[in-house]
Amino acid sequence: QVQLAQSGGGSVQSGGSLRLSCAASGSTYVAYCMGWFRQAPGKEREGVAAIDRDGATNYADSVLGRFTVSQDSAKKTLYLQMNNLKPEDTAMYYCAAGCVGAHYSAAIVGSEYKYWGQGSQVSVSA
Repeated sequence: QVQLAQSGGGSVQSGGSLRLSCAASGSTYVAYCMGWFRQAPGKEREGVAAIDRDGATNYADSVLGRFTVSQDSAKKTLYLQMNNLKPEDTAMYYCAAGCVGAHYSAAIVGSEYKYWGQGSQVSVSA
């Protein structure tokens, strides 16, 4: 049984930083594809950042240069360092893991993932 346990998040002022973590249980393959998604009230879920087992990364244009995704493969833990946060970054953030397809990739498309975390709230005030 795969479980994703998220930690981190919180409230900061614009320009501040936060870090999210996501620890995966289960087999090693679950960490081959890992990513972060977010959903703001009244909006659709969007991909934020992703990383694959080779360390290839992918970012949404809106966070490029401000967010950094990383992974500790041995611990099957995913991180999202968020710097220079803006009010529009306010959302519930979800980690995702487990490649749906036969090949692993750093996709920021939700349908590419099998497992999801419980969510972490990030709130940024102006």
